[in-house]
Amino acid sequence: MDERVAEIRACMYQYSRALYRSIKDLIDPYVEPAAQLEYRRDVLASCEQTMERLATDPHYFANPDKSLFQDIRRYFPITSQAQVAWSVNKVVGAAVEFIEEQIEAGAFDGGVARCQAMTRKGKPCQRTPLPERHYCPSHQHLEQRTKVAA
Repeated sequence: MDERVAEIRACMYQYSRALYRSIKDLIDPYVEPAAQLEYRRDVLASCEQTMERLATDPHYFANPDKSLFQDIRRYFPITSQAQVAWSVNKVVGAAVEFIEEQIEAGAFDGGVARCQAMTRKGKPCQRTPLPERHYCPSHQHLEQRTKVAA
């Protein structure tokens, strides 16, 4: 199992580097070189932190693309923020898709998928979800609510 976790982390590292490479040249060119270097370091650190959190805690990280963009948007001029947002959305979306595949394959939680609902006492449900679903039979009504809300 440790080999699989190492493999997932390596893949997530590649996603963070791909994202950084796609947006690093868009960082504000009108600041001093020292400040631009600091901006690049901050953007790289934010990309890595987002991918690390996505790899370690995928169930409780809502909207990682929006979160990352909010963290890094200040380092880019307004004229290139749309391109940065598009890149962040595409790369983080691909990373989320990869993580979801790994969850379905049982790579997280010791190889067993877990229901995403919380119990009345505030603890995560320990039951196995239905096939192709995120919730167990006791909490399947929550899946219907999320579909209606979307």
